[in-house]
Amino acid sequence: MTLKTTATRALGAVAILAFASTALAQTPAPKPATAPAAVRTAAPAAPAATPVTHGPVLANVCVYYNARAVGSSSVGKFVETRLEQIVKAVNAELQTEEASIQNEAKAIDAASKTPTADQTTLKKRALDLDDRIGKFRAKADLRQREVQATEQKARQRIGQEMDSVIKQVYQQRQCSIVFARESFLIANPAMDITDAVTTGLNVKIQQFTFDRERLDQPLAVPPVAARPN
Repeated sequence: MTLKTTATRALGAVAILAFASTALAQTPAPKPATAPAAVRTAAPAAPAATPVTHGPVLANVCVYYNARAVGSSSVGKFVETRLEQIVKAVNAELQTEEASIQNEAKAIDAASKTPTADQTTLKKRALDLDDRIGKFRAKADLRQREVQATEQKARQRIGQEMDSVIKQVYQQRQCSIVFARESFLIANPAMDITDAVTTGLNVKIQQFTFDRERLDQPLAVPPVAARPN
């Protein structure tokens, strides 16, 4: 493999990493460009909502929509905001390192075109760059898993806090059974206990402290007990 090929491959490898360093951010899809006034056409009107007449409330049957309860709760909104901050910090870390790798790859490529360049030194730089790229890939994957673990742990905490609230509302509303709203199409809103659960959760907790999980920390080894003489 020639030095130029090595440098080019390094540049290509770094370009692929652009996704790894930004995959954590949830970037909305770009809006389509607005058509000029001369050719702009009116968007079709949205169909009118079909009125629904609900049947009678089923005694002791309750409905609960977990995603709405979490999303509209104070602690749910706090967790989303905190996760966005963590993702932003991770992206900043990876993008800084990615830029450094890209600059080194470009420098190697430019130096390889200089007739007086020391080819041995450049080959060493190219090999070192390959090693940096491999480590960067591993770090990007690790950070991705850490963010996922952080989100999972935070949502588990919300679930734990919400469990007692659901049971409390269940008893207050004298429910005999609770159906998950995600499992069916429509139900009489008078049987929905979601808002009551959200209100109870807001009273119980609004936020809690958490940071990014660290998955690269070595496991603590318990001390060996001293043997008796």
